[in-house]
Amino acid sequence: MTPGDEVGAHILSGNVLEPRALDELLPSWREDGAPTGVPATEDQFVYLTKNRAVTLPTPPQMHNEGNYVLSLSALTRWLGGVAEEAGVDIFPGFPAAELLLTDGSSVSPLSAATSRRPVADGVGVRGVVTADVGLAKDGSRKPTYAAGTEILGRLTLLAEGARGSLSQAAMTAFDLRRDADPQTYALGIKEVWRLAPDAPHVPGRVWHSVGYPLDADTYGGSFLYHMDDRRVALGFVVGLDYPDASLSPYGEFQKWKNHPAVRPLLEGGEVLQYGARVLNEGGLQSVPRLAFPGGALVGCSAGFLNVPKIKGTHTAMKSGMLAAEAAYASLTGDGARDPAAAAAVSEGGAAVAAPVSMDSYDDSLRASWVWDELRAVRNIRPGFHRGLLPGMANAAFETYITRGRSPWTLRQRRPDHAATRPVVAAAGTGGAPPPPRKQYPKPDGKVTFDILTSVALSGTNHDHDAPAHLRLLDETVPARVNWAAYGGPEGLYCPAKVYEYVDVSADAADPDAATAAAVGSATAGAAEGAAVNDHTAAPTKELVINAQNCLHCKACDVKDVTQNIKWTVPSRGGPKYTMT
Repeated sequence: MTPGDEVGAHILSGNVLEPRALDELLPSWREDGAPTGVPATEDQFVYLTKNRAVTLPTPPQMHNEGNYVLSLSALTRWLGGVAEEAGVDIFPGFPAAELLLTDGSSVSPLSAATSRRPVADGVGVRGVVTADVGLAKDGSRKPTYAAGTEILGRLTLLAEGARGSLSQAAMTAFDLRRDADPQTYALGIKEVWRLAPDAPHVPGRVWHSVGYPLDADTYGGSFLYHMDDRRVALGFVVGLDYPDASLSPYGEFQKWKNHPAVRPLLEGGEVLQYGARVLNEGGLQSVPRLAFPGGALVGCSAGFLNVPKIKGTHTAMKSGMLAAEAAYASLTGDGARDPAAAAAVSEGGAAVAAPVSMDSYDDSLRASWVWDELRAVRNIRPGFHRGLLPGMANAAFETYITRGRSPWTLRQRRPDHAATRPVVAAAGTGGAPPPPRKQYPKPDGKVTFDILTSVALSGTNHDHDAPAHLRLLDETVPARVNWAAYGGPEGLYCPAKVYEYVDVSADAADPDAATAAAVGSATAGAAEGAAVNDHTAAPTKELVINAQNCLHCKACDVKDVTQNIKWTVPSRGGPKYTMT
């Protein structure tokens, strides 16, 4: 099952493919008509200042000899055809909304977020239910209404990508993260361009940068990959553990495109497609338990990205292969035929088979080259928590001196949303004044663009007369906390302008909240003799959710400072990527 209208429609990646796993799975994939793109021919790694690009030695993990610059959405679409030819039934346009449990209950992203209690021992997953269709925006049923369909199976494998909604629910329901560090994420924003005829196009060139326009406290960098047909895939990645609530990843991306090392390449060209997606960066320390009764987490749902290599497709593929082997063994081996293992539990008078175990999948993945690869680089991404230069020094030490064999492991100590600093000092704390809010230049419509122009190039679409799939656990929190203390970061980190704060009349605001905000504002600004930024007037603001713009990137689910926003699947819709 996939929520996209077709296989690959929701797939976005850089992508320079390391073919190791694909070679194991389909040794003749190159000859069988796969969209191979172009072989990687050269690597460049640079440090950007505001006006210069300084070439640095390319770290060994970033060497791409033998890899391919291609569109992962196109490759996924081709792989879907291969699977169907092998007899696999694929159901595009079927978003899974809840996990069905063997005790007759279910768990959804919302129920998991509100209860946060693991299920009882012995309870497992017996399938999923799809999202209801035909609901109006107010929740009423339209003539086209149809309840979600239950789809049952002995095993349910969740391969939703980073921050998958049911994967998060499964981690909570089965306490899969109990021995893992918090996962940390980055937001990747990507465009595919066709260059002007006179632009220097070098098929297979792979170019990465660090530095400008990000400050030293913000992890991230850029990529620029020369594809075939005079196309380039370019983008910007920002670690979502950044502290500055006024930072806009989209704004940083536009600034980067204006750099003298980038803009001349793009001038006169045409943007073909736009998209965004979060990616896992926690590494080995943040990988949860993979198996739960009746299923398992696969690929980026668990988080196997090799951050220094800037690759996770090959590790995700390998995890899927190992999960398939474990599933086959579980369904056909002695355990599946054991009467005790096949004992049924009662559910409304119907017999429900006891959940199948996938524990062997955990063991096989930890014994595979995926685990070895992640172990060798486990300390590199956490080293950047202290800033760019200490991070690069630590990365060099881990790469060239210890070669991944350090006797210690650096930890991921906190989730990304907890890194965000308030922009207003709490009243009476004597805190330092907040830093100036970031400002971004107006787009020129030639190389840099406003968000809505970019979103139109993603093909994303949702039913306007349907409930928003971006749900608030408490509708008062955005104005009362996110705007009042943090300046409304939702409107800045979202790369699709889903969230915006609008003015509401003071008469419509809650009077108690208005009074509290006014007192807090006056107290915080008293030292300067003025109110502190107009965003402290929280009760006169209201958060509007433009769910139809959503790219399904999951940045809001990760970065919301109060974890009040929960991403759930819409009944239909989302981006329509074809070359990302």
